[in-house]
Amino acid sequence: MTSTSLPLLPVAGAAGAAIVAPRRRPALSLLASEPLRATLEAVQALGHWRTPPEPAGQGHTVMLFPGLGTDGLTLWPLRRHLERAGYRTLDWGQGRNTGPRGDVDAWLDQLAEALHPRIAPARELSLVGWSLGGFYARELAKRWHDRVHHVITLGTPFNGSADDTNVGWLFRLLNGRRPPDEAALRARLAEPPPVPTISLYSRRDGVVSWEACTHARRWPLARDIEVQASHLGMSWAPEVLARVSGLLACRPGAVRLRA
Repeated sequence: MTSTSLPLLPVAGAAGAAIVAPRRRPALSLLASEPLRATLEAVQALGHWRTPPEPAGQGHTVMLFPGLGTDGLTLWPLRRHLERAGYRTLDWGQGRNTGPRGDVDAWLDQLAEALHPRIAPARELSLVGWSLGGFYARELAKRWHDRVHHVITLGTPFNGSADDTNVGWLFRLLNGRRPPDEAALRARLAEPPPVPTISLYSRRDGVVSWEACTHARRWPLARDIEVQASHLGMSWAPEVLARVSGLLACRPGAVRLRA
């Protein structure tokens, strides 16, 4: 892994204090423009693609988790970008992401067991999840904290609820029930794992509230970084590609918040 330092960004609020922000679903105009904006970002990515990324991965293993209703194919641009940068990338191998079924902890334990053979050859790895897949990355890192270098989430509303998204209906359609909303579970999901954890969020996100993608208080190893991207284009927007590969190249101990 390249020994680069993570750039520091200021975080609002006093140490340990909650950052209170109004929550609401993104405007319907943002949601309606998602396909067009994602297409334009794909066109921009074609130009970005002509310049190979810096080979910083050195074979480090990265597992990718897709968003709700999608599979690993959706993250192919990000996966290919990381491979070109020298990372060994793995799809989660579970097909279409339809969300947890039954008890969330039991489901996550089963997921960890199913994924273990895929990650077993790697002594250390990083986890990257888009949208709902970011929840899996964060929770699995709590189980594998002794071997996870980084967790990076893309547009993941870990600090909110289904009311902060425009896709709660999709979860119900796929699973036949409402998303889990117990207060204790929501509080636990909002707590980052004990490893360097970075949330990439966009104020242009038309699917989830950008405020819900930020930590409500300071954590020693957690960071929130704003990017310019649509929700659907998070896996190929040029700025996101550059951010993810750059952050993965940082030393695991380099994530520190500015006082």
